[in-house]
Amino acid sequence: MRIDSFKINKSHGTGKFKPSDFRRLGKGVVFEKGVLVFHPENIELGDNVYIGHYAILKGYHKNLMIIGDHTWIGPQSFLHSAGGIRIGKAVGIGPRVIILTSEHEASNRDLPVYFTPLKFAEVVLEDGCDIGAGAIILPGVRIGEGAIIGAGAVVTSDIPPYEIWAGVPARKIGDR
Repeated sequence: MRIDSFKINKSHGTGKFKPSDFRRLGKGVVFEKGVLVFHPENIELGDNVYIGHYAILKGYHKNLMIIGDHTWIGPQSFLHSAGGIRIGKAVGIGPRVIILTSEHEASNRDLPVYFTPLKFAEVVLEDGCDIGAGAIILPGVRIGEGAIIGAGAVVTSDIPPYEIWAGVPARKIGDR
């Protein structure tokens, strides 16, 4: 493995923010204690959005994180929008949910995975869907309107509207 040229790591900042830092900040948004926000200039929050204690909204220097009206984001959730995130209206995101929009290509065995290029893919959560506590949504996934994702599920593919999926990897267990 070749690791002769190391990247120099640098801080991503403190995560502290002001309301004026956001690309858009709707009315009635609640930020609980300990919320961290990175690159708020690329984050749009609709009206009446709730962001729970110690959640992290990890905006990115490109692509947008858009969160629709009346969405609830649980405590300790981690949303990373390098590839872009679009969350519809009235979406429930349980505690400790992780949404990822990038991954390493890892195709070059001569390099540590950390040094391989990133590939980006947008995640979309359509209106009225619900993501159970501790679920993980992987890059490029679309979760359909009104769908339910069970607690602890790992979602690796698109979920059709009004279906219920659970497990690792997530699989269909019903309809609603």
